[in-house]
Amino acid sequence: MEVEMALATGHSIPRSSGYLINGELGDFANCSNETTHRWQVDYGKTYLLRIVNAVVDDELFFAIGGHNLTIIGVDAAYVKPFTASYILISPGQTMDVLITTDRPLGHYYMASRQYKSGNNAPDLNIGSAIIEYAGEYNFSQSPVFPNSLPDNADSVAAINSASLIRSLGSEDYPVDVPRDVNTRMFIVVSMGELCTNRTNCNVTAANKRAASMNNISWTNPTVDILKAYYRNLSGYYTADFPEWPPIMYNFTANLNDPNVYITDQGTKVKVLEYNESVEVVFQGSSIKDGSGVHPMHMHGYSFHVVGMGYGIFNNETDPLTYNLVDPPKVNTFIVPKDGWLAIRFTASNPGVWIWHCHLDGHFSRGMATVFIVKNGDTKETSLRPPPSNMPRCTGLSNMHIRNWNNTIRADANEQYF
Repeated sequence: MEVEMALATGHSIPRSSGYLINGELGDFANCSNETTHRWQVDYGKTYLLRIVNAVVDDELFFAIGGHNLTIIGVDAAYVKPFTASYILISPGQTMDVLITTDRPLGHYYMASRQYKSGNNAPDLNIGSAIIEYAGEYNFSQSPVFPNSLPDNADSVAAINSASLIRSLGSEDYPVDVPRDVNTRMFIVVSMGELCTNRTNCNVTAANKRAASMNNISWTNPTVDILKAYYRNLSGYYTADFPEWPPIMYNFTANLNDPNVYITDQGTKVKVLEYNESVEVVFQGSSIKDGSGVHPMHMHGYSFHVVGMGYGIFNNETDPLTYNLVDPPKVNTFIVPKDGWLAIRFTASNPGVWIWHCHLDGHFSRGMATVFIVKNGDTKETSLRPPPSNMPRCTGLSNMHIRNWNNTIRADANEQYF
């Protein structure tokens, strides 16, 4: 209810009140310190941790007191193993991590802390669990805390962690990163405001807060796009998502210009041919004091991260720095604060796939779009039909799509499937 009210009124979305590790807040929360998750280990073994960031609105730093982490996989793909004292993990991202229990017998904290790249106050809560070595030792001493856990606002630590990820990229495990690109897109991810008419917007009015990609704030249709595309139904989306922002400006300056921050609401998609090779450069923006990282997530695909940097992307010099040898292949990766991210993929999975920022507050406010990938020439490379016994959705009369001004759309009572 709080989230729905915030979206309807344009106010800030409620924040979390703590961070859990395996269902418990841990020792640093009074309501949970008696039930902190504990994990007993044996000395001299190597353990695999599969770590998932299930926090909907925050990147997290994670570390284990006294132990290094060896990262071997990200988003279900092996990477060149590297050792670090901490990791940064984004919402929806997964990591496979090895730890070796070779420290003195005792107990050690696993701890998570918010990485806060935006300009609002950080969340100082710490999520914790405890690793306990089997054996005899003094349990009265406090567990060892990971001093390597970065501070909330440590952007250098965040980018350093992300930049260490590399695919295997060897003769035995070659990468399939596209070299000849058919389609290039430059997408500015930014915060802004909605108004009734972009060309005649009263900037003194209380416009509604929004998030956008190339100044288009995504709105859900009343019939899902997969059905509309498959059944060739018109009127539910348009195939004109812009490949470039409507206006070029100093993306990393804190501008307060309505020509820049006013955003249109729409259900605009990008249509790709089967096997089309695509490069997308995501550019971060600081307009409306909205600078921060954006963990971009794509459904239906993993993509190659070929470049990342600070400042405004330079289409002449920055491509010269691309990593086409062993770029990480992932489904979620951060656009740096006041920076850019370049990715490539081959559109070989036909269907309807949403792209979005994995920060729930940004996604909910419209930082998303959809790629439709057309069928190939064979049955195996074509979108499968829905099952014949697929049930119809009923009882959804309250699931209305609301316009920017909180009125229910006229077509909101149509059935979804």
